Amino acid sequence: MLVLRHIRQLITCAGAAHRGRSLSGVAAIVAGAVAAAGVRIVFAGRDADLPPAIAAAADAQVIDAARYSVVPGFVDAHTHAMFAGDRRDELRRRLAGATYPEIAAAGGGIVATVAATRAASDRDLVEATRRRLDEMLACGTTTAEIKSGYGLDVESELKMLRAIRTLDASHPIDIVATFLGAHEIPLEYRTRRHDYVRLVIDEMLPRVADERLAEWCDVFCETNVFTPDESHRILEAGLRRGLNARIHADELGPSGGSLVAAAVGARSADHLIFVPEDGIRAMGDANVIATLLPSAAFYLKLGRFAPARALIDAGVPVALATDVNPGGGFSPSMPFAMTLACFAMGMTFEESLAAATINGARSLDRADTIGSLEAGKLMDAVLIAGDPIDLIRVGAASIGGVIKRGRRMSIAGPEDPAYP
Repeated sequence: MLVLRHIRQLITCAGAAHRGRSLSGVAAIVAGAVAAAGVRIVFAGRDADLPPAIAAAADAQVIDAARYSVVPGFVDAHTHAMFAGDRRDELRRRLAGATYPEIAAAGGGIVATVAATRAASDRDLVEATRRRLDEMLACGTTTAEIKSGYGLDVESELKMLRAIRTLDASHPIDIVATFLGAHEIPLEYRTRRHDYVRLVIDEMLPRVADERLAEWCDVFCETNVFTPDESHRILEAGLRRGLNARIHADELGPSGGSLVAAAVGARSADHLIFVPEDGIRAMGDANVIATLLPSAAFYLKLGRFAPARALIDAGVPVALATDVNPGGGFSPSMPFAMTLACFAMGMTFEESLAAATINGARSLDRADTIGSLEAGKLMDAVLIAGDPIDLIRVGAASIGGVIKRGRRMSIAGPEDPAYP
């Protein structure tokens, strides 16, 4: 039994709906308490209401958390954290004025990572990704989605997904796997793109489904990548194979991805920097979650961010994620994504916190077990040295600790008996 008492401010993010005005409805409980028996929460609320039997249990480890605020563990619902190679040279070129399309046309971008990932061993991929997950855990992430998509041939895509499965079984962060064979048209198929779409549908998807390597199927619906029609066909094929749909949509222009998301009933449409008004309306009508990635817009120097306020005002549920990736997702920090959401996308702190926790859980179909601090859910929590809003003090040592499935984590993941 783990019991946190006298919590400075406790924000549980509990509630049935977090969209529209209710997104900012999360409230802080002053002098709160959270208790877990094993991996599950048994109490979350005012310390004064903590049942005496819990604090007095023979196996109770009671921690005075008066110096800390506590929020749910962050749910990072969009990452490309598994890859090989290093594209930091592209960052230097971008800082010198090169655009994303210019870098891609010169042989950089996704295809550069594909070459390195195809050449990497299973072990190399696992160990490189484990280090990234350690960084994410230290920033408060307790559940993360990871996509394939840097293989772009049958065996390399399967290699990535098997490595993701290995990490899910061995790293403290719970991992949700997404198949993204439709991330880019590989170089060898550039003159016969229709053959590559058939490869994804007829060969990759059946193998992924047969081995149960992923829950989700994703497509990069973008000009010069996958068209709305191709995206629709691939996602429908995934649905027939039991893989639920999510989509990269309207990132570099109004690609039609948001409309595809609504048409196929995707759980999430991601990026949405250029989402048009009809896309917003369609997403709202279809209850598609908007997973926004402000860190990517920041590092890609796109000059604009997703219209979070328009999405929220239209009643579209909004989630946040880091987009950890080798070319434009350089920060593993959900608090940094929250900071950009507040200062570049006009979200309140409370909205950004709900978007980084319970709405991220909803976008992964995990809201029944994670994303809020409620009895029956997993004990995934972040301790903040001060008030919750100190999370957006970029560069400050605000995170005082992370609890995953009832265990107190050190920066590298194992239990830390000296904490907090």
